[in-house]
Amino acid sequence: MLDNVSLAPPPPAEAADILWFLPTHGDGRYLATQQGARHVTLNYLTQIARAADDLGYYGVLLPTGKSCEDSWVIASAMVPQTRDLRFLVAVRPGLSEPSMTARMAATLDRLSEGRLLINVVAGGDPQELRGDGVFLDHGARYEATDEYLTVWRALLRGETVNFQGRHLSIENGRLLFPPVQQPHPPLYFGGSSGAGQAVAAEHAEVYLTWGEPPADVAEKLAQARAAAAARGRTMSFGIRLHVIVRETAEAAWRAADELIQYVDDEAIATAQKAFARYDSVGQRRMAELHGGNRDKLEISPNLWAGVGLVRGGAGTALVGNPQQVADRMKEYMALGIDRFILSGYPHLEECYRFAELVFPLLPLKATTGRNLGAARNNGPFGEVIANVAAPSRRAAAG
Repeated sequence: MLDNVSLAPPPPAEAADILWFLPTHGDGRYLATQQGARHVTLNYLTQIARAADDLGYYGVLLPTGKSCEDSWVIASAMVPQTRDLRFLVAVRPGLSEPSMTARMAATLDRLSEGRLLINVVAGGDPQELRGDGVFLDHGARYEATDEYLTVWRALLRGETVNFQGRHLSIENGRLLFPPVQQPHPPLYFGGSSGAGQAVAAEHAEVYLTWGEPPADVAEKLAQARAAAAARGRTMSFGIRLHVIVRETAEAAWRAADELIQYVDDEAIATAQKAFARYDSVGQRRMAELHGGNRDKLEISPNLWAGVGLVRGGAGTALVGNPQQVADRMKEYMALGIDRFILSGYPHLEECYRFAELVFPLLPLKATTGRNLGAARNNGPFGEVIANVAAPSRRAAAG
């Protein structure tokens, strides 16, 4: 049993990296309606990726699942459209052999010149998993994921792999062409259950959590840190959140209300019924934050659970003016979180809005925000006034 010393929280993060999100499952101005919806096209996703690259985001997350366009294909299409942006590609063990995923990862890492990150997703919807040919319960999936990552990491390290487990058998497996990043592209892993945290502690460089209230996040991070320490390892920590930021708090909360203005009781009931069949502990924790009830969605200061009424996975958003959102992010940084994976509807406009309003208020790592303020362009920056004067640097009051 872990003692109180081993459950100490991670040290505070002094600076953070910010990642954005490519909405390969759809985008729009509102939830649960085709009103204001947008087609996910190569052109649209390229616009978002280029915006994130130009604004200095560290990377973008590409989700996985039957409701999404394939994360590997989209990432491959985005690489030649960007310069510095990293691609956090979600991978679900069990849909391909670890040898094939290792080859794909090494190839994309080489073609992108070291810009690949891997987000390992064990899966949480038994119905979808069975449709993909995966007939494992919650515990067995994490056991299989552990075997998968053991083989995957060894292949990318250049080892000749002979492995015999309950779920995988490998004989003289070998990867001929290594990745740029050594020993392998960094692994991101989220899991709220003990089994999930154990796999993360064994293999991941970054442990991820969804956006829960700070006290709940602190408890999870302490558990994950202790699990890693028991294995002689350390991990970094990240959080996945939506953001709704406006120049005033009043405008931000209006935007939150507008986002769900078409979400009716039928849509909520349909979504919550689907989520109820999941065996994901993280999804259960998300659902418990609002209980399917839209009457009290601010579950912690500036933390709003409205997205989770109808969206699976990350279901909370930071809502407020720029200083409020930055302050809440700094509270998470005080818990040890040094990377944020963010999104907002619509993703193109909100990518700009967040960088413009919040980046200047955060202690950022050198790998984030490096391009903000037209760092490589001494031409027009904002509309010139009457053809003679540069625009004011004055910011609006929050």
